[in-house]
Amino acid sequence: MRRMKLTATGLLLFVAVVYVLAKWAQHEGAGAWAGYVAAAAEAGMVGALADWFAVTALFRHPLGIPIPHTAIIPKKKDQLGVSLGDFVGENFLSESVVRQRLRAVGIGSRLGAWLAEPEHADRVTAELATALRGALTVLRDSDVQAVVGEAITRRADAQEIAPGMGKMLDKVVADGGHKRFVDLVCVRAHDWLVAHADQVMVAVQGGAPGWTPRFVDKKVGERVYKELLRFVTEMRDMPEHPARGALDRFLTDFAADLQSDSDTRARVENLKREVLARGEVQDLIASAWSAVRQMIVAAAEDERSELRLRVRAALLSLGSRMATDARLQQKVDGWVEGAAVYVVTTYRDEITSLITDTVAGWDAEQTSKKIEAHIGRDLQFIRINGTVVGSLAGLVIYAVSRAFTG
Repeated sequence: MRRMKLTATGLLLFVAVVYVLAKWAQHEGAGAWAGYVAAAAEAGMVGALADWFAVTALFRHPLGIPIPHTAIIPKKKDQLGVSLGDFVGENFLSESVVRQRLRAVGIGSRLGAWLAEPEHADRVTAELATALRGALTVLRDSDVQAVVGEAITRRADAQEIAPGMGKMLDKVVADGGHKRFVDLVCVRAHDWLVAHADQVMVAVQGGAPGWTPRFVDKKVGERVYKELLRFVTEMRDMPEHPARGALDRFLTDFAADLQSDSDTRARVENLKREVLARGEVQDLIASAWSAVRQMIVAAAEDERSELRLRVRAALLSLGSRMATDARLQQKVDGWVEGAAVYVVTTYRDEITSLITDTVAGWDAEQTSKKIEAHIGRDLQFIRINGTVVGSLAGLVIYAVSRAFTG
């Protein structure tokens, strides 16, 4: 810009020197050509001075004289900032413009094609894993445990469990699912009785009255043990044992009571509250978060974990669908457009105020210098063009006037 200023000023000085020489030559009788040269040089000086004044008036007072309507940019800086913000808001942040530009981009198809590439899916998976690990690291276990414990307790306390348990138990009994459990209990009971025969008989004998003879107590104990062992053995080996049928009827009735009997349901709810209120249960609920967090972090760090493999496969599948499915592309484009329009329409004033406030915070003199540094070189061309055009115009006017005056 400094070089262009010197060029424009040098051209002004050049036409001034030409004007002086031409006028001297004209005075000395050099011929008609001197008049033409003097007229062109004179008009060139006028054009150069006028454009110098116009260009200088944009940034400062010419020659330091506070002429009205000069130093326009320093004086109108804030207004220019407001106008620029309004211009951006109306022409770049309008709903129609945002929708048109985003629709032309085709984000859905481009994103789908990008995600369909395995290396891109790997990259997104890795970034998601990093973000997940970071989020889990930032969260304090105590806070999350408190929230999880409170949420589970509140949900469990608000939800009545007896009807659901009754339906489940009714379904299990109807399908015979409880029979394996009964078989297991009978087998384990039989084995326990065989292994602890002496203890069972001692326990029976210990409950006998003190006045009965010992041999009687022993006989009673052996008899009770044999009957108990026979009962358990028969129940183990006979699927149609009456005790099994009685147990089935009991479970069926209990399932019905859980669903319809108010007293049974109330007892189950009280038992549920007592269990939830125990410290051991609350500690178990709270510690569940630690186990889940460790599991998620380990899965996120392992590139071959099932979690990352499934996420990668899901991204590849989503990318392939987005790249070929026009309806899905339209949905994605619609979501993006809607989100962008919401941000633009909701925060348009904040966005434009960023421009306005930034310009308002600039120093007037420094702003003028910055603008002049960016566009000053082109403005110096205006001065050069003014000199040249002025000279040509002056020459034409002088030639026309000479032609009409003879």
